[in-house]
Amino acid sequence: MKYTSINHTVEQLEKASYIASKEIATVVFLAFVTHKPILIEGPAGVGKTELAKAVAFNLKRQLIRLQCYEGLDEAKALYEWEYAKQLLYTQIVKEKIHHIINDTHSLPEAVERIAEQEDAFFSERFIQSRPLLEAISSPEPVVLLIDEIDKSDPEFEAFLLELLSDFQVSIPEIGTRKAVNIPFVVLTSNNYRDMSDALKRRCLHLYIDYPDKTLETKIVRLKMPEIDQKLTDQLIDVIRQIRTLDLKKHPCISETLDWAKSLVALNINTLSHQVIRDTLNVICKYKSDVDCVKEKIQSLC
Repeated sequence: MKYTSINHTVEQLEKASYIASKEIATVVFLAFVTHKPILIEGPAGVGKTELAKAVAFNLKRQLIRLQCYEGLDEAKALYEWEYAKQLLYTQIVKEKIHHIINDTHSLPEAVERIAEQEDAFFSERFIQSRPLLEAISSPEPVVLLIDEIDKSDPEFEAFLLELLSDFQVSIPEIGTRKAVNIPFVVLTSNNYRDMSDALKRRCLHLYIDYPDKTLETKIVRLKMPEIDQKLTDQLIDVIRQIRTLDLKKHPCISETLDWAKSLVALNINTLSHQVIRDTLNVICKYKSDVDCVKEKIQSLC
């Protein structure tokens, strides 16, 4: 499957249970036809990761995910050598090694002779592929999700530049590996830190903010078709009012959906101040936020 137009992209994403604005669909379509990575920024919970999953569903591709964190290095992201396997092979071919150095007359000469065989032990046979190498080595096109890139170190961000611009990686012992098939690449950021200009130049940029009322209603109706329309309108109005408060973390669409599921599970058909008070922990993740909402609860509905 492929995206043939912006409207087609909107339709296909909806089939994957992702309601996309025209702006989102435009960026996804352009990324598909130009093979450019997408850098998606925005608050946590607005659907950045879900967009990558929806694209993988649409294109019928495997989703390969690299979860970023502080201290992530290329050994965890790209590849590492299977030293235990190398050692095992060394033990198995020990007699052959004796044969190779049998006619040498000094230690330096023996080391040199063994060094000539190093390609046998530093070959693809002994490489353990990690997400980045797996993505460019796949015989079928994949969707590569580099999630929460802002949590990684700037050094790792710089390491990614070769992959994002040329879709290739350099392995010192083997050489340059080019992508068998160019992956559809999605990078997400929660704005934990600013991304470099070099990274942004290599990507199409997309900022996903909190959805407007119409879009959020449509999302809830898609994900929760059993919910009462009146309750949907009420909870979205309350959520939108809560987002205007001075909170440590404002509720996103994921919290809206969690709240809707909770209210349905509790057989609640209408919101009251007491219901809001009793279920605040579903949408507020910090005690200070809960206390703040409780202070303003009389004005919420």
